[in-house]
Order: sequence, then C-alpha cells, then structure tokens
Amino acid sequence: MERSLLQRIEAFLKESGMPPTLFGRAAVRDPRLVSDLRRGREPGRRVITRTENYMNHWRAERDAGRVQPAPPRAVQPGRPAGNGPREQKA
Repeated sequence: MERSLLQRIEAFLKESGMPPTLFGRAAVRDPRLVSDLRRGREPGRRVITRTENYMNHWRAERDAGRVQPAPPRAVQPGRPAGNGPREQKA
C-alpha cells in the first residue's frame, strides 16, 4: 500500500531535520502546507508533484554532499518548545 503524501513528508522532515514551515515554503511557497495537511487538507496534483520533486532534489543534493541534515533543535531548560507568546520590548 502506498503511503500518503503527509506520511512521506513526515518521514522527510525527520530525515532532513527541517522545520515544517521551512519545508512548505521551500517546496510550494506555503509555510502552512504541513499543518494544513495534518488537519485534513487534500493536496492537488500540482502540490503533490512539487513536494515530491523538492524532496527528491534535496536527497540528491545530500547524497552529492551539497546539503547536510539540520541538527536536532535543542530546547533551553526552563523554556517551552514552540512558538509561544513573546515579550514585547518597551
């Protein structure tokens, strides 16, 4: 059985260490792509083609030694992970 586009993207994100918003922006110029897919968005043929091409190109670049997977992001002690509210400067 073929894996869904979202499953293939999730595997790619883990493999590359790339944040979901960066992936969506780079692949289809939509930083909300992954979050929308996670919420049930049905991608069209063009989105599927562009995301598959992007992942294949990234892997080819990695195999040629031109890109490296990103290291895991460290969370500072005492700070929550993610994009929580930020303090505004006075």
